[in-house]
Amino acid sequence: MLSHVQRYPINMYLRIAVQYLYALKMKHLDTSWDFRSANTKRTTHCFHSYPAMMIPQVAERLLTKYAKKSRILFDPYCGTGTSLVEANIKDIHAIGTDLNPLARLIAQTKTTRLDLQLLDIYLRDFSDFTSSQFRFDAEKRKYAVLLPQFKNIDFWFHRSTQTKLALIKSFIGEITDEGIKNFFLTAFSETVRESSLTKKGEFKLVRMPPEKREKFNPDSFDIIFSKLSRNRRGLLDFAAVKSNGATAEIKHFNTVSPIPDNCLVNESIDVVLTSPPYGDSRTTVAYGQYSRLSNQWMGVESQVDDKLMGGKKQVDIEIKGSKILSETIEKIADRDENRAREVLSFFADYQKSINHISTKLKKKKYACYVIGNRTVKGIQIPMDEITADFFKANGFNHAETTVRNIPNKRMPDRNSPTNVRGEKSATMKREYIVVMQKQ
Repeated sequence: MLSHVQRYPINMYLRIAVQYLYALKMKHLDTSWDFRSANTKRTTHCFHSYPAMMIPQVAERLLTKYAKKSRILFDPYCGTGTSLVEANIKDIHAIGTDLNPLARLIAQTKTTRLDLQLLDIYLRDFSDFTSSQFRFDAEKRKYAVLLPQFKNIDFWFHRSTQTKLALIKSFIGEITDEGIKNFFLTAFSETVRESSLTKKGEFKLVRMPPEKREKFNPDSFDIIFSKLSRNRRGLLDFAAVKSNGATAEIKHFNTVSPIPDNCLVNESIDVVLTSPPYGDSRTTVAYGQYSRLSNQWMGVESQVDDKLMGGKKQVDIEIKGSKILSETIEKIADRDENRAREVLSFFADYQKSINHISTKLKKKKYACYVIGNRTVKGIQIPMDEITADFFKANGFNHAETTVRNIPNKRMPDRNSPTNVRGEKSATMKREYIVVMQKQ
């Protein structure tokens, strides 16, 4: 009987070894990307908490490596604008789009330079507005306030809290400068969340247990003033490092549909840098639920889940160009056909989005996607490889995939992807930085 070595030619072993080394080179864990001790809340990144935020250090390093001599960055799922802020710091004009009104507000605020003298006048006025005497009068209901009317407001807020929040909103409504009004609204949004009866540390809307609700008595005035002071410091830091020339445009279009030419002209983008959703909002990261109370208080669209990728379950879906996606969907379908259809609906939208984005990037330029591989029904979905496949189908080459640990990304340790009470799964602990180059 021939030995193992005799049965296979030596060049086959060499080829396997080369492929293995190539795989290590193209997709490898690099702990230098962990940024464990880094200040992830530098400059205006401190402005507002938000689920699954990309940390600025990742964006900064990718821009340094792949956006040399770039003029325009595009982030198709910009969230609160991490990539936009970092682009502006490097004197790169930034364009971002997001379907969530709260995300757009935060991104706009984080990338806007303000007249600090005018801001300080409003801050002093607000300090007087929230003075001790005023608080006393407000508690005695000597000031008439108009409470917003939305479903379950009493379920999520004590009556006394509603009064304080309404008073704060009335002050903000009198601000005439749009940038400063947005600055106050951003702090107000976080105050709404922290003043609510939602369970702390949750992104989804989960109500506090009765014993905690009874003792919970937030001072919304103190909370917002603390946010405003913190954000002013971040604004000063941003002004100190931001180039005078770079600006940011925050848009409201869906890249699942063809991108309008008045938003992005064909091949006008020098670099795409983004962290896309890892799945539909209902079962992955609860962007819609996290934002709902803030959006309701601000009087903007609050039901956004249906509009996000995978928000609507589709039928008769055919996705070509990714064998590994097809294999993964089959495995999930063996366990739960309905969940497989939900996952497939998300990737149908995701593929359309990549198809449209690909037409806007210049030749030889890079698309950098910071991705997480979620687990559905115990099966990990290799979104990094699926993303690469979708871009390859649009004439891109795979530059590299770097794997980083997630020591400081704001995500719960465990979540409930099935939305079934009591069923918990560990959330992802690593991110995959997929870099593709247009041919």
